[in-house]
Amino acid sequence: MKNTHKATLIGLVAVLLWSSIVGLIRSVSDHLGPTGGAAMMYSVASVFLLLSAGWVELREFPRRYLVWGSLLFVSYELCLSLSIGYANTARQAIEVGMVNYLWPTFTIVAAILFNRQRTNFLIVPGFLLSVAGICWVLGGEQGFDLAGMLHNVRDNPLSYGLAFAGALIWAGYCTVTARIAGGRNGVTLFFMLVSVTLWLKYLLEGGGHMAFSWEAIVYLVLAAGAMGFGYGAWNVGILHGNVTILAGASYFIPVLSAALSTLLLRAPLSLAFWQGAAMVCGGAILCWFATRARRSTPILD
Repeated sequence: MKNTHKATLIGLVAVLLWSSIVGLIRSVSDHLGPTGGAAMMYSVASVFLLLSAGWVELREFPRRYLVWGSLLFVSYELCLSLSIGYANTARQAIEVGMVNYLWPTFTIVAAILFNRQRTNFLIVPGFLLSVAGICWVLGGEQGFDLAGMLHNVRDNPLSYGLAFAGALIWAGYCTVTARIAGGRNGVTLFFMLVSVTLWLKYLLEGGGHMAFSWEAIVYLVLAAGAMGFGYGAWNVGILHGNVTILAGASYFIPVLSAALSTLLLRAPLSLAFWQGAAMVCGGAILCWFATRARRSTPILD
């Protein structure tokens, strides 16, 4: 049990690191391009992980985890980095990041459906409040505005679509990892696969100019550190800690992320945006209570 608590605390560190990712990814993309910048980030992050977490022999991993874990992780990272990089404006990048933060909701729902996590009626209003918060954010200055929300999505359906798909994929990754990883941590391998995939995409697109500068390098190192060490900590948490606590804590990422992003990107956010972010956090609290009220065997021990 002591090791479970320690692993959960390590996973909580990932929540803090991830709060800076949206602003940092966008800053790197502005200097090095969406695909080239992402490829550089994951390459540097892979080096960080090799130095910190080290390498584990592939024969020690369950084969199903290697296949499904690799596929889901790589797919999610492509969705995350490219959705933010392809955003038309800094404000849109923050909104896209907020859509991606639906993944904690989907993770808890997946834990209930597939990992037999018990819950109660609070899960319904919690889920609805979180989704309503995202809609509130996308509605623009007016808050919940269906026409405004559709207009924003139509302005860049690729970015919003990738972010939404990523939220679903990451919930699937967390669920699969909990069931079939066998206690193994493949994050170093997965990051290397992401970087290779992005470099292939970069080359197939004909390459492109990457404007390196001291500012770009600083953002690159910070982004790679937050991503590499963040995912390393998160994998420890979901492999050996309590995924319900981690998913609940991760609901607070939207507010922290928005605060850091608006500073990094110099993109002021409206009152309606902050209201929507607060609704997401409110939904998080309800979902957390829903799964804690009738606690049975933890999803991950």
